[in-house]
Amino acid sequence: MATFEKNFPVSWEQLHRDARALAWRLADKGPWQSLVAITRGGLVPAAIVARELEIHLVDTVCVSSYDHKAQGSLQILKGVLGTGEGVLIVDDLVDTGRTARVVREMLPKAHLATVYAKPAGRPLVDTFITEVSQDTWIHFPWDLELSYAQPIVSNGERRTD
Repeated sequence: MATFEKNFPVSWEQLHRDARALAWRLADKGPWQSLVAITRGGLVPAAIVARELEIHLVDTVCVSSYDHKAQGSLQILKGVLGTGEGVLIVDDLVDTGRTARVVREMLPKAHLATVYAKPAGRPLVDTFITEVSQDTWIHFPWDLELSYAQPIVSNGERRTD
């Protein structure tokens, strides 16, 4: 299991801005015949990208690989057919690249775009917006709720988490 030393919380507003920035970057790379969202994390950014690029044909590749804190075994729950010609694949994050490899094998001619990318998976992505270090856990807004945040320094001591 990987150790995550850094936390990167993403608000709904930040995710929306970053997904729109991704759409902006993708606008001249089309035209796109369809969009495939990698579930579940790719659903929200895919909806935003589909809206911004006026893509109306949207499908999903359903892959399960995470629990709330770690990557587990990869399971393909639903695939899609075709070569990927004219298809835009959208996910929230490429981490180790395991999911990206499987989806690329499924749709080898598709364009893979993610909002966030870590170094291990970055070479598999055609377009992304923000790179974060491999030891960073990204907390997406659908996994968060409001709560008290501890100060970085408390009683003269720096927090270690």
